[in-house]
Amino acid sequence: MFDQMLNGFNAFFNWGSFFYINLGLFLGIIFGSIPGLTVMLCLVLFLPITYSLDAIHSFMFLLGIYCAGSYGGSISAILIKTPSTPHATATMLDGHPLALKGQAQKALNVALYASFIGGLVSAIVLLFLAPEVAKVAMKMGSPEYFLICAFGLTIIAGVSGESLLKGIISGCFGLFLSFVGMDLMSGDTMRFAFDNLHLYSGFDLVVVLIGLFALIEIIHKSAELKSAKNKEKADDVTLDKGTLSKSEWLRLPKPLTIGSLSGILVGIIPGTGASIASFLSYDFSRKVSKKPEEFGNGSVEGIAATECANNAITGTALIPLLTLGIPGDAAVALMLGALMVNGLTLGPNLFTAHSDSVYAIMIGLIFVNIFMLIQGKYLLKLFAKVVKIPQEVLIPIIAIFCFAGAYSLKESMFDVGTAIVFGGIAYIMDKLGFSAVPTLLGLVLGALTEKNLRRSLMISDGEWNIFVERPFSLVFCILILLVVVSIIYNNYKKIRN
Repeated sequence: MFDQMLNGFNAFFNWGSFFYINLGLFLGIIFGSIPGLTVMLCLVLFLPITYSLDAIHSFMFLLGIYCAGSYGGSISAILIKTPSTPHATATMLDGHPLALKGQAQKALNVALYASFIGGLVSAIVLLFLAPEVAKVAMKMGSPEYFLICAFGLTIIAGVSGESLLKGIISGCFGLFLSFVGMDLMSGDTMRFAFDNLHLYSGFDLVVVLIGLFALIEIIHKSAELKSAKNKEKADDVTLDKGTLSKSEWLRLPKPLTIGSLSGILVGIIPGTGASIASFLSYDFSRKVSKKPEEFGNGSVEGIAATECANNAITGTALIPLLTLGIPGDAAVALMLGALMVNGLTLGPNLFTAHSDSVYAIMIGLIFVNIFMLIQGKYLLKLFAKVVKIPQEVLIPIIAIFCFAGAYSLKESMFDVGTAIVFGGIAYIMDKLGFSAVPTLLGLVLGALTEKNLRRSLMISDGEWNIFVERPFSLVFCILILLVVVSIIYNNYKKIRN
């Protein structure tokens, strides 16, 4: 293992890795700090860039965006009481009151330090835990992989919004999209292509994502005017020196420990998300704090607990992705596409066939958090001004990036048209109350689910008992059953209430 780490470090350590890490971090913080712009939007817009990069540089760029976006949401939450990411809502509870007391930079510094520590701890856990998970996964076959994919599809229940039925419909739509094109098993049958040459290889993930997530944001933002109230708040809040007292420093270890543990444990479970970890960490830190009355009124402990938790997600969320090929959330699902483009098939074999690349990625995550601390420390005043950029300037720029990104993949106007069509579909889905995230998960997991299902049935000559014959298969069947029962029970309670 030590030799593999050393080889991974050698593969990672070059100027290109450092450049793309810092570029990703810079873009991620900017998108994360501007209300209305999201990490998902940033990943979708700049994903086409990774198609011309190797696997390590691609992942460093995307990890920079992913980690920095988690931290960037705290900037707008603290300065203008407008969390630009869902998990930053918990940070807002204490961050903005502290800013109104004239201690905005102190709040921003606590958020930065906590994000750094949470991300660093999570990266170390990823480095040492993921290879062990991969060793267990090596003992699995197609039946187990199908059940893992089926378990991954239960994530849809957690990202369905208010209606589980609409989430399932949206997920099924994504599964249908994954079937378009050449039959993966036979290689000689076209499905739902309608003799269109552009559809023979199926829908390009990036093109679909540009329509489902980026263009719909442009439509939403075009229909809104920037709040004058928020602008006034941004102008009123000034940055102080940001110095923490000795007593405040001594109060941070406890919430940082709670935040790290919350993020790590929640991050390993696919479909949970940073918001859950943030609020869990916030609530528990308040209960064990010596000054619980300060929570909600500008407590540095509250800020540290939430920001540490949401960044501790970033490393452990990659464990199911790298070891099993199951994305833990929508943002991580995009990274799955980037690795597949570079010929890296995710799963336990990744640690044997591409050990240098996978260890380079895990080691690189440690450096991502180090450079995030450096950028956040020295570019904080610049990032704080970003929240004042008018939406009228941002919207046209984002639109240009969307269409340029769709066209650049294959230099095809068909892809541009496809992105526009999916933008229209996303608009209709939004109006009808359907979430686009289940569609993304269905699209990403569909091909892998189908391939392993059909391969398993070919091995067993069509006998379905292959899925319960081996211990691992039986465990996943029980897990899926428990999750499904839990989902049905929770929705029943919701209906009754």
